[in-house]
Amino acid sequence: MDTRDWLAACFLPGLGPQRLAKLRERAPAWPEGWLALLPPQPAAALRLWLEHPERSPLAPAVEASLAWERAAPGRAILHRDHPDFPALLGEIADPPAVLWAQGDLAALRRAGIAVVGSRRPTAEAVANARTFARELARRGFCVTSGMALGIDAEAQRAALDAGGASIAVLATGIDVIYPARHRALYQRLCHAPGGLLLAEHPPGTRAHPAFFPRRNRIVTGLALGTLVVEAAEKSGSLVSARLALEQGRELFALPASLNNVQARGSLQLLRTGASLARDTADIVAELSHWDGHYAACRPDTEGRPLPEQAPPAPLAEPADPLLAALGATPVPIDVLVAQVGLTVGECQQRLLMLELDGLAAHRPGGWARC
Repeated sequence: MDTRDWLAACFLPGLGPQRLAKLRERAPAWPEGWLALLPPQPAAALRLWLEHPERSPLAPAVEASLAWERAAPGRAILHRDHPDFPALLGEIADPPAVLWAQGDLAALRRAGIAVVGSRRPTAEAVANARTFARELARRGFCVTSGMALGIDAEAQRAALDAGGASIAVLATGIDVIYPARHRALYQRLCHAPGGLLLAEHPPGTRAHPAFFPRRNRIVTGLALGTLVVEAAEKSGSLVSARLALEQGRELFALPASLNNVQARGSLQLLRTGASLARDTADIVAELSHWDGHYAACRPDTEGRPLPEQAPPAPLAEPADPLLAALGATPVPIDVLVAQVGLTVGECQQRLLMLELDGLAAHRPGGWARC
């Protein structure tokens, strides 16, 4: 199957990544074997696209993606038959059928370590994320994450600063910058050597709450192991930790103070079997049985002191009127609607985004600022 075929399969109605992966495992001939195995609705959609593409609802989406790929250098559409599709990602239960990519595809050829953590980290966690990401990058690993606020972005910037590689998996279309304050990081990942952006949604796809946990399976699926820098008891990072274990990958967590409420999820991971990571040597030692995957990643700075780093800057708050309307006391949604001037639906959607960013939470009586 070529790129056009995979795009058509990706856009078929009623098929998700898991069903497409199971279908591919049966290695049916294209297109006759696919038509025979597909359920009636997607089979009919595929037949129409093959026989009368000008009348098919699939054609505009396929052509738009191909036009996006041609529009600028450094763009690619990766699929399961593409030579640059990461083999490790293909081993998970529900690999994406198609990935829109922009940046340096050579990053995919490095052994990956996912670095994840709180969106509102402590200063100590920020410093730890930067240190581990720099050292991992210098050892030849690629730091994978989700370009989210907090630990994700800190680790990815540090890896690029060290001259290493970093892959950001977006929960949006490849051309949508979320969160918006990460425009500079997005541009670095697009254009810097070793930087790469990946998305499983077509260009133009806006952020949606359901896309974020789905994105995490790709972040961990690209990596030999996942390092949780700091995570609270209810944290999206714990979803990544669970996914890493389900995918048969290594899981690491940093030790933390018993008094740090932001790290109680990390301590729970250590209690239930995550490997303790005191430094990158601990990580490399645990990865020794992945020899075929990480043989090229050897320390090139063993014993060399890391340069002094400036103290981490405080994370800026977004200029968001809805966030500004929240405080420690829960506010009912109807009051927020009246104050901010949004519809109920718009307000609910934005509150979910703030919750995913760790900035707001639903409490008894309404919504409050975290």
